[in-house]
Amino acid sequence: MNAVRRKKLMWVMFTLAGAAVAVVLVIYAIGQQTDYYFDATAIAQGEAPQDKRIRAGGMVVAGSVQRAPDNPLNVEFAITDFESTVPVTYQGILPDLFAENSGVVATGKMQGETFVAGEVLAKHDENYMPPEVAKSMKENNRSVAVPSSEQYNPAEPIHETKTLQQ
Repeated sequence: MNAVRRKKLMWVMFTLAGAAVAVVLVIYAIGQQTDYYFDATAIAQGEAPQDKRIRAGGMVVAGSVQRAPDNPLNVEFAITDFESTVPVTYQGILPDLFAENSGVVATGKMQGETFVAGEVLAKHDENYMPPEVAKSMKENNRSVAVPSSEQYNPAEPIHETKTLQQ
């Protein structure tokens, strides 16, 4: 084999080795960023790993939300999948849609029997309807089911806005 062929072969070998290392690093990075989802029953049965970031989801148990008296950002609540219940602690501002008897998905780690959340995401109702659409359907007496909850009704204006005419 002459020197030119040997040099080309070495470049090809280094390029392939570099590509293989890059693929291995990408796969490793993706594996480190993966958060596995566990429901309350799986967590209660001990299937969730300890001290590893996971996602836990369920419904917030009614009457379980408690705030620390000295720091209102420290919140404790429980989530359930209607078979098991898991206590959750969270420090931070909860999303606007967070409420008892509503769905949440939290990202955090298991520490003992308690799930310590670093992020809480509230899920809205799957029957959500924009306020303008709900008001329009009520006014037109449509037969489609309109949510009856006050949170779906548009707010009443505080004052009338007037435009200047030229």
